Amino acid sequence: MDANVSFSAPQTAAVKEKTKWGLGVFYSLGEVGSQLSWYMINTYLTIFYTDIVGLSATAISTIMLIARVWDAINDPMMGGIADSTKSRWGKFRPYVLFAPPFLAIFNLLTFTVFPVTGMAKVVICLVCYIGAGMAYTAVNIAYNALLNVIARDSQVRMNYTTCKAIGSAIVQMFLSAAVMPMILFFGKSDVPTAHGYFMTVLICSALMLPCFWLCGWKCKETVQISRPVNVEKKSVKESLLVLFKNKYLVVTVFAVFAGAMGSMARMSMLTYYVIYVVGNPLMIAPIFTTMTMMQFVGNFTLPWGTKTFGKKGYLLITSLIQIAGMIVMFAIPANNNLFLIIISGIIGLSMCNANCCFGMLCDCIEYGDYKYGIREEGLTYAFLSFGVKLATAITGSVTVLLLAAIGYVPNAEQTEAAKLGINAIVNLFPAAIIFISNVAVFFFYKLSPDKMAEIYAALDARQEK
Repeated sequence: MDANVSFSAPQTAAVKEKTKWGLGVFYSLGEVGSQLSWYMINTYLTIFYTDIVGLSATAISTIMLIARVWDAINDPMMGGIADSTKSRWGKFRPYVLFAPPFLAIFNLLTFTVFPVTGMAKVVICLVCYIGAGMAYTAVNIAYNALLNVIARDSQVRMNYTTCKAIGSAIVQMFLSAAVMPMILFFGKSDVPTAHGYFMTVLICSALMLPCFWLCGWKCKETVQISRPVNVEKKSVKESLLVLFKNKYLVVTVFAVFAGAMGSMARMSMLTYYVIYVVGNPLMIAPIFTTMTMMQFVGNFTLPWGTKTFGKKGYLLITSLIQIAGMIVMFAIPANNNLFLIIISGIIGLSMCNANCCFGMLCDCIEYGDYKYGIREEGLTYAFLSFGVKLATAITGSVTVLLLAAIGYVPNAEQTEAAKLGINAIVNLFPAAIIFISNVAVFFFYKLSPDKMAEIYAALDARQEK
């Protein structure tokens, strides 16, 4: 491993770990690559399946369900493999360096319309979607776990998480402004076409590769935690059982799961809202761009907000703002473009809240080491990854079934009842889910800055024995 330095604590009276903002920039490129890969699946796969491929709501729900059953096996397996990896590049960097080409291939296959019908069409979509999920798991678990081996201090990790969030917001601004125009341009039509989707995914995948490679090249694993030589290595099953005992980890993963479910439900349905409720597809780019631009601004508040209110406190504050914005958007007239842009901006500003959870997760790993003597970063992020993908599957299944329930008809003028239903799915449904996640964090997450200082002191003392 290159330039390895062993840290026994994040900070001491003599030495305080400093944030290397250049390293933060390269770390953020991994998130840029992740967004270039997964944005299309999160935002456009459902409408691609319904309006382009022609899959039924039942078929889409089945695909999502089978994929998540497989993820329940694949994600912890991949996390365990990453934790056990030993190479000249470390244990996480190899997957950031060498797995992205496979992810690019499966992204393209997922947005390919194959000349088949009936059950064969469903099976091919399922295989491609599972393949994309597996490749994304391999890359993303390793990428997120890198955070714990490029820094040790809790606030420094939060600062690198901020860099990641800013990178995410920048690329999402680009994608929200450019993706639909690209789809329409390459499709040579005023409505999305299969060729338009494919070419847009091709460009995103081509841009994704150098982002991951630069991240893997510069983010070297310099933090090693010394473990007692007599500690027996646990199996993946044993480690998972211990992880489930970590109550703060479970609460954080649930918050990520519920928050992702609300966010993805809204983002995947927002296109439907603009096209069929607002009635103006040209507003897609302004609304998405406004949200991502304001999210970009909000991400700059993370170091101040988490230091002033704590990670938990800032998560709760920004989430309540987000919920209020969604309720207001549901209530205002859909044809009032100015108000739509303003409320979208407020919602976007508060969307920095998801990144608080990544900082909280780092603290949960330290708590797991302190309480149970286990700190498998790869397996922990596999737990998180499964939660996010489970949220993707549930929202994909539930929202498409809700569309069918409210009487949605693809590529047609919707009834007033269907428009009201789409409005509720886009705004009230996510608001309710995010509120539930906030209740869990408020009552059950107790890792305050003072508690973390106590945990780090105990870990220091253990290292000195």
